[in-house]
Amino acid sequence: VDFESYDEWNPFIRKGAGEAAAGSELTLEIQPPGGKAMTHHPTVTVAEPGRHLQWLGVARTPLLFGGRHEFILESEGEGTKLRQREYFTGVAVLFLTKTLRRTEEGFHALNLALRRGCG
Repeated sequence: VDFESYDEWNPFIRKGAGEAAAGSELTLEIQPPGGKAMTHHPTVTVAEPGRHLQWLGVARTPLLFGGRHEFILESEGEGTKLRQREYFTGVAVLFLTKTLRRTEEGFHALNLALRRGCG
């Protein structure tokens, strides 16, 4: 949740600002592989320090497009397992196949960067 340091290690969410507290708005600049940088302003919906962070981003109206992302940390042996989930809703999803595929690739790159940094 150290959003300000994302530019040092995160290949997908290039810049971040805000507080990991339920109800607060984040500013996240993402750049999917092969895509253009975009700035999003999702709202934190769940913030359990060291366990669970979830945010929701909406484009104008949830009926048009919404994206809910979450990071869940779980103890596993002597380490920690990170689970990420992304849920997209709205009619625009039908027209964003390429963008959503790039977004998935971006989160895979984020996971790899975390693994390298924590390994």
